[in-house]
Amino acid sequence: MSAPQASRLGIGIIGAGRVGPVLGRALAGAGHAITGVSAVSEESRERAETMLPGVPVLEVQEIVRRSELVLLAIPGNEIPGLVSGLAKLGAWQPGQLVIHTAPEHGTAVFAEAPGVIPIALHPSMVFTGTSLDLARLTGATVAVTAPSVVQPIGQALVVEMGAEPVIVAEHDRAAYAEAVTVAAAAARLATADAILTLQELGIARAAKIVGGAVQAAIDEETGRYAGDPELGA
Repeated sequence: MSAPQASRLGIGIIGAGRVGPVLGRALAGAGHAITGVSAVSEESRERAETMLPGVPVLEVQEIVRRSELVLLAIPGNEIPGLVSGLAKLGAWQPGQLVIHTAPEHGTAVFAEAPGVIPIALHPSMVFTGTSLDLARLTGATVAVTAPSVVQPIGQALVVEMGAEPVIVAEHDRAAYAEAVTVAAAAARLATADAILTLQELGIARAAKIVGGAVQAAIDEETGRYAGDPELGA
């Protein structure tokens, strides 16, 4: 298989949780063909049918066989075992694009799949697994980690999904994951605590009050850092 371009790809999706079908739908909207999706539970099958109508539900090895690009939208702790297991089966194809969406891993997680073209993409957003995510994906940032010669392909795929690519170096991936995970967890905890406090006080529309205050604070704080240092802004 020759090295594919970031257009008109046959894309297979492993994982029908909240992320895979949404990204698959976005990529299909950009003109790519979805070759298949893996789904085990009834819920994941329903999600796949809703978000990717007409796309066959296939076994993982068959998805890899059919696809020029394989998207692993599964929990980070499951990726090493899956990559290794498929390698032992001889499933990976030289020149095949392989992407995962876990924030904590870079491309080193594909070390046991020699010959593939590795890319790590992490959309910085919370997924619901529904079509609502397509609008949220537009303008969202996606961390791209890949060898320098492959970065343009990763960036092109992100742009095709309507999002904004941001390069994260391989050696910075763990720190990146910790930063975004801690920030999200802290925001959730602080928001929940404030809502409960207002509810205990008997104040109506507590969620809306806190939501507005938190969003305003986030907008103000992120606005302080919105300039691009590379542009001197």
